[in-house]
Amino acid sequence: MTTRDAAPPGDGRWLLAIDSATSTVIVAAGTRDGAPIAVETFAAGHRHSEHLLPSLERLVAGARLELTGLAGIVVGTGPGAFTGLRVGLATAKTLAHQLGVPIVGVSTAEALLAAVPRTLGADRPPLLWLPAGPHDRLAVEPATPPRREREVVLDPASRTEIAVDLPGRASEAALALGETAVEGLPAALLRLGAARLAAGERDDPERIVPEYVTPPRGMDPRLDLERGVAWSRDPR
Repeated sequence: MTTRDAAPPGDGRWLLAIDSATSTVIVAAGTRDGAPIAVETFAAGHRHSEHLLPSLERLVAGARLELTGLAGIVVGTGPGAFTGLRVGLATAKTLAHQLGVPIVGVSTAEALLAAVPRTLGADRPPLLWLPAGPHDRLAVEPATPPRREREVVLDPASRTEIAVDLPGRASEAALALGETAVEGLPAALLRLGAARLAAGERDDPERIVPEYVTPPRGMDPRLDLERGVAWSRDPR
């Protein structure tokens, strides 16, 4: 699905955002101040690598953009599942390297929290729920490391719960807010990434680390960058 929000910038310079941490893969174009230009989304399934580049091509063509005008790339770093994050980050890093443009990583969870209007439950701090396998959930609060459900003292009346990709495992109100968060994710990614780029921040592509909800089987999440394998920390 493609949506158009604004005309391409007059100087032809634009930002690209990619996120593959949720079941909805996002490829978005925006101005250098983070205003969305166009968004392409698709249901992830198990075909990330098959659909991601065609989606990027449709985005660029549909919004009348040129890759030569790309000014920076924003990539969501999770938390998410192994396959989706691996494909999304690899694509973003390769584009940044090949085109010689700056790249910044942005926490998908942070962007999802930022995407929900604060007027919704303004009197209660938000609590984001993400799937961590078929029987566990990951809880994310602002400025707090992700935690497994068993590590969270639940008091629903004191929080605004937001649930993403958890049908049947969260309240209807939380799932509705999760849909709102996913709908606003492209704009939030662009906004957060644009702010970092405008401040002169740049990430080394080799050191942008995905945050997996569960480490890949057979891999030790404690392996560090200096040893050449960049797995994220295990939130457990």
